[in-house]
Amino acid sequence: MAFKGDLEALVLAVLSERDLHGYEISKQIKLRSGEVLKYGEGQLYPALHKLESELFIVAKWVPQEGKPDRKVYAITPEGTKELARHQSAWRRFAESVSGIMGSKPSEAN
Repeated sequence: MAFKGDLEALVLAVLSERDLHGYEISKQIKLRSGEVLKYGEGQLYPALHKLESELFIVAKWVPQEGKPDRKVYAITPEGTKELARHQSAWRRFAESVSGIMGSKPSEAN
């Protein structure tokens, strides 16, 4: 399906609730999808860089005591608008599929 690979939309959805670092974003996607969707670093970080270059998210380095600084991502107002566009497209898609898959087979005469 077209939406399964829409990692950028999933990242925006997770970040719409709170700022997170990369590993936690991946963990939240896995957890919220019932472990159906799993993305490794090789998939996640290119998506994060793309979203950052499109100004849908911003990153900042957060100091940690006794550990290296951590890069934390936050959704921007433009990212929130982009998420709303993705959510609208998803609803239309889901309703369309439901209309087909959820309908009873027609009776042939």
